[in-house]
This record gives sequence, C-alpha cells and structure tokens, in this order.
Amino acid sequence: LLFFLLDLSSAKRKFADSLNEFKFQCIGDAETDDEMCIARSLQEFATVLRNLEDERIRMIENASEVLITPLEKFRKEQIGAAKEAKKKYDKETEKYCGILEKHLNLSSKKKESQLQEADSQVDLVRQHFYEVSLEYVFKVQEVQERKMFEFVEPLLAFLQGLFTFYHHGYELAKDFGDFKTQLTISIQNTRNRFEGTRSEVESLMKKMKENPLEHKTISPYSMEGYLYVQEKRHFGTSWVKHYCTYQRDSKQITMVPFDQKSGGKGGEDESVTLKSCTRRKTDSIEKRFCFDVEAVDRPGVITMQALSEEDRRLWMEAMDGREPVSNNS
Repeated sequence: LLFFLLDLSSAKRKFADSLNEFKFQCIGDAETDDEMCIARSLQEFATVLRNLEDERIRMIENASEVLITPLEKFRKEQIGAAKEAKKKYDKETEKYCGILEKHLNLSSKKKESQLQEADSQVDLVRQHFYEVSLEYVFKVQEVQERKMFEFVEPLLAFLQGLFTFYHHGYELAKDFGDFKTQLTISIQNTRNRFEGTRSEVESLMKKMKENPLEHKTISPYSMEGYLYVQEKRHFGTSWVKHYCTYQRDSKQITMVPFDQKSGGKGGEDESVTLKSCTRRKTDSIEKRFCFDVEAVDRPGVITMQALSEEDRRLWMEAMDGREPVSNNS
C-alpha cells in the first residue's frame, strides 16, 4: 500500500510540474484581468498539489514508524516465538509418541524392576511433553490476545495519519476558496465574451473569404509572406522556403528560413537593402512565378518564387519591380 502511495505521489508531482510549466498563448497585446487570472490558475493548482503531496509524504513516513515497524516487531517477536513453540511441540510429540509406543510393546514377562524403570522414564517424558504442550498453548493464546492491541493499535495510528492528511486537504481547499471563486468568475466572464464575439468573428470571417483584398491584415510592412528562395549548392540548386518582409521606406528585405516539419524558424535571419526587382521571363527558368532581386549590400542576384501569379504581382508592385528587357530591343 505504501509503495503504491509513493508511486501515486510521484505521478501527482510530475503532473504538478507540468501544470506549473504550462503557458497559455493569449491573443492580443494586452491580457485582461480574467485572462491573467486563468493563466495564473495552473501555477496555483500546481502549488496546491505539491503542498498536498508534501503532507502525503509525511503521512507515509509516519506510517512506516507507527504501522510497519510495530507490525514487523510483532511478527518477529510474537508470531516468530509461536512458530518456534510449535516446532518444539511437534518434536516433543513425536518423541513422546515413539517412546510410548515402545513402552506399550514391552513384554509383561520382564522383571518388575525393569518395568518400573521403564514406567519412570515414560513418566518423565510425559511430564516434559506436558510442559512443552502448556508452553505452546500459552504462546498461542498470548499471540491471540496480543493481536487485540499490538495489531489493532498500529492500524488505528495509521488511520489517524490518514485523517490528518485528509484534514490537511480540507484546510487547503478552504484556503483555496477565495481564488477558486475568483477563477470561476473569470472563466464565466471569458466564456460570455467568447459567446458574445463569436457571431461577430464568424461574420468578419465570411466577409474576408468573400473579398480577402479588402480585409488585409494591418501590418508595418509594405509586403510580407512566404517565398521560395533559390540557393546554390555544390551539386546544383535548391529552393528553400522563407518568410519574407519588405519595407518600402527603408527598402529593407528580411528573409527568415522556415522549417515546414517543425513549423518554426529554420535558420538565421538575413536582411538586405533592395536595389532592383525584375520579373523573370517564363522561358528563362523552370519554376513559375519567379522574380529576381538585386541588393545594395549583397553581391549577385537573389531569385525568388512567389506562391501565385497574383502574389508575384503584389511583391513586384511593393518593390517597384520592372519587366525584363526584351532580347529583340
């Protein structure tokens, strides 16, 4: 039982650690009071669970002293002594029965003096067997009587430890009451706000689906989004997905490698200053929707691939891009 309680305590501590480390991702720049209360709740839960497990460990340690140790002592000293008495009784029983059987087989024709001596020996063995039997019966009775207090009393002490543990939990629940009330109100407020704004969000989503260009996200950048950037390698070229931003005022392009598998940043950022942007002719490259960028502070040409023809048009428009020069001119 105590080993299982230790395993339970260990599992609950790990759960408390997970709660303590969990962080809510809130939408928006500033959190409301309700959101801050809800975000703090997991740390409060973890504190309560840890406090409760501290008390459980004290209960388990106390149980070892008030339950296990006395029962082990009772088992070794009392039950162990009764087992030894039983062994001694069995041995004397076998000895007495053997001598008695031999004695009963003596011939009546033996001399009277021999028969009397045999009778005396049997009486001595019988007396010893009688004493051993009494000792065994006494020990069995003693063990049965001692069970009434030496077995039950440690169990009572263990239960008292359980009651103390549960009372500690009750006190923790009382102390937690004020925060519980506050948290319940914050949860209800958050649910009410969600229900209240859900229809508005659904309406806005519908409008954005119908006309996405009229509802572009307000952004500090002139243009931003995913582009595939051509990178030259030893054995050819590869196209690496980047999240790119462009600011018209500073002419700064920032490229952040994007790892599709992890869904996050896949390398170091690179920023360059735009010198020119030119659409790639369709017959000049195998990929579609491509354009070339030249930078003031980086040699060579950076070839990029947009996600669609419209996406390329928007990037080139933001960068004041130009059409390629015709070979015929």
